[in-house]
Amino acid sequence: MKLYLFLFTVLIALASLLQSCKKNLISSKEHLEFSLDTLVFDTVFTTIGSTTQQFKIYNKENKTVRIDEIELMGGESSPFRMNIDGLQGTNLAGLEIEATDSLFAFVEVTLSINGQNLPMIVEDSIRFRTNGKDQYVKLAVWGQDAYFHYSNFQAGIFDLNEGTWPNDKPHVVYGAAIVDSAKSLTIPAGTDIFLHKNALMYVYKGSLNIQGTLGNEVTFQGDRLESMYDDVAGQYYGIYFQEAQPSTIDYAIIKNGISGIHMYSRDAASSGYTLHLTNSIIENNASYGVFLYSGPKLKAENCVIAKNGAHALLVLEGADFNFNHCDLLGYGTGGNSTPAVGISNFYNDYANNTTNVGSINEGKIYNSVIYGNEISEIVFDTISDAAITLSFDIQNCVIKRETAASENYYSSIYWNGNPLFNDITVGDYLFSASSAMNNHGNASLGTPPVTTDIKGLPRSGSTPDIGAYEN
Repeated sequence: MKLYLFLFTVLIALASLLQSCKKNLISSKEHLEFSLDTLVFDTVFTTIGSTTQQFKIYNKENKTVRIDEIELMGGESSPFRMNIDGLQGTNLAGLEIEATDSLFAFVEVTLSINGQNLPMIVEDSIRFRTNGKDQYVKLAVWGQDAYFHYSNFQAGIFDLNEGTWPNDKPHVVYGAAIVDSAKSLTIPAGTDIFLHKNALMYVYKGSLNIQGTLGNEVTFQGDRLESMYDDVAGQYYGIYFQEAQPSTIDYAIIKNGISGIHMYSRDAASSGYTLHLTNSIIENNASYGVFLYSGPKLKAENCVIAKNGAHALLVLEGADFNFNHCDLLGYGTGGNSTPAVGISNFYNDYANNTTNVGSINEGKIYNSVIYGNEISEIVFDTISDAAITLSFDIQNCVIKRETAASENYYSSIYWNGNPLFNDITVGDYLFSASSAMNNHGNASLGTPPVTTDIKGLPRSGSTPDIGAYEN
């Protein structure tokens, strides 16, 4: 009978223990439980610290538990850093957790340069010793070596670039990567460029040539690789052209910056386009997709400029532009009420109490869609006088506007025709056969005409589809 009672008591205790175990907690006979057994970091670049990750340490007992020792097993040479309940170090002792309470553990990691082109995995662990019993939480991170570019204008440090960047490893930019006066930089297909907070690619009186290809684009994005940053705008500045010599960008993806492409003035010795932008996607920038200020000259074909915080295209104090088969779209998530396209040939300099006015000698938008969530997605605000040229030509476009415009520079416009995009939430700007964009383009527009779309597909006949994609 006593043996029966003993076995019954053991079974009741085991059942109680099993019932107390919760999903995603690692049980211990030595009083500690953890919110995870392995803390995994997303890929981080060497020399760049990660975001802080955390886990919890639980005391499920009805009495205080003393943790004799907490040790980061890699010691001082570990790339990981731990903070347990506000205490930092590689070896901590004597922490107590009150009954049914918990502690937070915070972990960061910074990797050293490893000289490898391929990503590597780095591992460590944290040992918790309680009543002579060891428990471990594993740490793991994917690391990636990179080419680093660093400029500090105030300190007189300038990262100057020319020739051709290698594309076997990513490029990470702090401050700025600079193409200086009379120099030329080529960035080949497949190059991945990551920019730190407020960093920019700065082309000063030089020439930048980005040579991506379909399926092997050149990418610009922020240097935080954790998944939580995938769609966070404003992580870096963007690509800045100042009085640049003729440059080209083909098959680039520029996302999550402040101003995707910012162009200021142009090379006075060049009568051609400052930048020829083709087959590229510029999206989710905090302010502007493309910002033209004080006289640059841009030609863009087969481009999608969408979901930026303010404008897809902003022209200020005059500039020349020629868009053909482009998507100039709003749909930004910044909560503002700015149109996709804003065009002005002046700028009020309140600091100096002046108004600066410039010309728009070429203002062409052909075979393009200008659409978004606002009532009107294109707005003009211009000043004209005898010394100023304003020349606009907008043909065969789908445009969202509260009322159809009457200016004579509009021709064959499909006002407020529904583009019927597949799914703007995921950036799918293909469209159905019922779309106002379908077969409403004009193949003869442009010099030379655009005969393929952003995917390299041939455009059909004399009436191709409007926008960057040919259905």
